[in-house]
This record gives sequence, C-alpha cells and structure tokens, in this order.
Amino acid sequence: MSDASAANFDFDLIVIGAGYGGFDAAKHAADHGLRTAIVESRDMGGTCVNRGCVPSKALLAASGRVRELADAEHLRGFGIHAAPVRFERQKIADHANQLVTTIRTNLTKTLERAGATILRGKGRLEGSQRVAVREAGGIERVYSARDVILATGSDPFVPPGIETDGRTVFTSDEAISLEWLPRWIAIIGSGYIGLEFADVYTALGCEVTMIEALDRVMPTFDPDIAKIAARKLIDGRDIDARSGVLAKTVTPGSPVRIELVEMATREPVETLEVDAVLVATGRVPVSRDLNLQSVGVTTNRGFIPVDEAMRVLVDGNPVPHLWAVGDVTGKMMLAHTAAAQGGVAVDNILGHQRLIDYRSIPAATFTHPEISSVGLSEAEAREQAAAEGFELGLVRSYFKANSKALAELESDGLMKLLFNRSSGEVLGAHIYGLHAADLIQEIANAVARRQSVRELASEVHTHPTLSEVVEVAYKQAAGALA
Repeated sequence: MSDASAANFDFDLIVIGAGYGGFDAAKHAADHGLRTAIVESRDMGGTCVNRGCVPSKALLAASGRVRELADAEHLRGFGIHAAPVRFERQKIADHANQLVTTIRTNLTKTLERAGATILRGKGRLEGSQRVAVREAGGIERVYSARDVILATGSDPFVPPGIETDGRTVFTSDEAISLEWLPRWIAIIGSGYIGLEFADVYTALGCEVTMIEALDRVMPTFDPDIAKIAARKLIDGRDIDARSGVLAKTVTPGSPVRIELVEMATREPVETLEVDAVLVATGRVPVSRDLNLQSVGVTTNRGFIPVDEAMRVLVDGNPVPHLWAVGDVTGKMMLAHTAAAQGGVAVDNILGHQRLIDYRSIPAATFTHPEISSVGLSEAEAREQAAAEGFELGLVRSYFKANSKALAELESDGLMKLLFNRSSGEVLGAHIYGLHAADLIQEIANAVARRQSVRELASEVHTHPTLSEVVEVAYKQAAGALA
C-alpha cells in the first residue's frame, strides 16, 4: 500500500476493546510499525486482568495455602503437626486487588511503550473503516482506520428468573473482590468458574450448595475425568452438589431465596434459603452496541461470525478490513485463545497469511488439584475416527504410579490420552491431578505439530517429575498402535 493512501486514514488499525485479545493485537500491530489505536471504556486488561483469571488465581493461591495448612491428616503423613490455621479475609482480597493493579499498570505501559494510542471511551462502528468513540463526558469523535478489530469480550450470563444485587446474589465479577464470606453459599453452575469458586469458598470455611441444570455435575469435562475429580473436589468437601435441577427464581436478600425445579419436568423440588448465591452460568458476548448493522453484519446469539483468519463474515464471505477476536467470536472463551486470535488477525493484516488452530489450544481449571484438557473430547475423537475410518486409541496413565506425586502425597490423578491407532497422531488429552495445568502444555505442543506417539514415546523426561505421567501415556499409546 502506498504511503499516500495510508495517510488518508487517522490510523492503520483501530482495536475496540483492551482485554487480552485487543491488547495482544494492538501490541503486535504497533511492534510491526502499524499506527495503532486501542479503544477501551472500562479498565485496561478487560475481564481476565480485572474480573477473571488474574484475581481468581490470587484467591485460589491464598485459599489453597489455607486448605493445605488446615489439612491435618495430609500433613500428618509427612510427620508435620501444624497449629490451627488463621487467615484475614481482607488481606487475601487485597492480594488479589494489588495483583490486578500491577498487571493492569504493566499492560498499559507495554502498550504505550510499543507506540499504541489509547483512546478512552466506548467504541462502535460507523460504517466501513470508521470508528466512533464516545468519551465519558459525552463527547464523540469519529476516527478512520484502514483496518478495524473488534475485541469487546463477554460478560457473565444471568439466566431469566435470577435477580442480582451485587452483594447477596452476584456473578464472578463481584466474587473476585471477596467482600465477605457467606456461611452458606449456593453456586449455580458447575463449569470451571463454579468449580474454582467452590474451591476458594470451601477452603475459607463456607458451606456450598452446587446447582447444575444438566444431568451431571461438571458437564463440560471429560466424563471419566469428571468422575474421579468430583470425588475430591466435590464429595470430599463441604459441598452438596445437585444435578438436573434448575434455579427457576433467585431473590436477593437476607436470606436469599432460591426456587428449585426439576430440569426435565419443571416440577417444584424445594425452596432453599441461603446467605448468598454466585451465578456461574457461563458468559455472553458484548456486541449489542457495536453498530454492526452499519456494515451489514448479523450476529449468531450475539457472537460475531469469523473465519479462521479472524475476518468477520457476512453470509460466509469476509467483510473487507473488519476483524474480530476473543470471547465476542464465541470460539473458545479463554484469555489465551483471545491473545492467539489477536496475533493471527494482525499477521493477516500485515500480509502474512495465518490461520488459528483451536485444536492445539489447552484449557485449565485451577482447582486443587487442577484439571486440564487439549484437543478433541472422547466423543469428538470417536466421531472423527468413524468419519475418517481409523481406529481410536485411548490410554490412561495414573498419578498413583508416579514417584513425584507419591512423594508429595498427592497421588490422586489421571491422564487420558486419545490418539489415532494407525498414524499414532495425538488427538487430545484430559488430565486431573497435581499441576495438570502445566502438564497439558507438552501435549498441546504435540497436537500443534500433529505429532505421533511413535516419536513422542522415545523423548526422555526428567525423573522424578510429574511429566513422567505424560511419558507413560505416550509409551502405552505407542505400544497399542495397530
């Protein structure tokens, strides 16, 4: 593109939204010489930094220590006798808050150092290659850009019938500030958000009732992993988990009233009175105020349709110069997916053709112990095997056979590996156990390279480490090749 035509635009690229997806896109673009602006109306860093992964990990780290110190039986196994554990709720909350401030500051400075312009206000499209930004004071400015990336993210989903007040009935947005510890809290939803907060609350002495509308608790996890994980993460704790029941209405107050009905029949089950309710029923895209109709884009339940190069689509065809990344695309609603999508979008804008590979993106739940996965689920792998005419291989590797896990007295765990029995290609893995979130990366790398267990089985792992759980699975898989 000639300098003359580039100069007709205020910016080469405007990114709407400064969460992980927008941040990575803007930084990557600015680092590669594009005149870049990023628009944000809320806190820099979006959900992950301010209301999601970052503060929740701080709470999980602190409450995990409390759980460890309070587990007299576990410590006795090492010959350790600890005094009764005491903690200060406010200082745990402060730790999370300080971490958020630090990371938000670092992220903002990184963008400024890279040369990106930060525009504070609410961004929306004004037709092709034009973005309007409404500042807090109501002043509105319209900027032109050669390319625009939409990275507006998602908000917690509150089902109909549930009324929130931010104090007695709240979402993860409020839960991360840990303003108080309810004696009895109901958590609606048993996905990763519900599980992580159940971990925090039970460690800090709260009783939890978990309400899951689907017919099994932890429905988004591999069924075998969910079964073994639930023994410790749910049954082994002060958690009453109920599946197949729906919270038809939730009314804030003291106490909070929850009207439970059978999911299948909608017949009343009972009315619970609890101290607080955390609504952890998933997330919805933030796309309503983007003025997408000005470029003819129709969303799918609010999600912006994109191809694997991150180009926004209308009737399956790309809209010129318009891209979308992160939760608003509804692909894998994870911070690192958003960041990866941001990098892919900018590479394509720069003329380096690149597609995203969702299969190799890992996911983790930071309970104690952790759960992680990458690639295909067993059901998806079986489907693919049937469609492509190969035999699916499946092996299990147990933490109880691992020296390091035994040394830590943390031998509760399982890894399940899915592979193609003809080619040996790794199709996916699901892990529950100590440091599962770190262990999954090795398999994610193998999936990204479409590697075979034939070569992976001969790779040497450090002894004694948890990584040998992966080595054992690779060796078993290589031995089971057709």
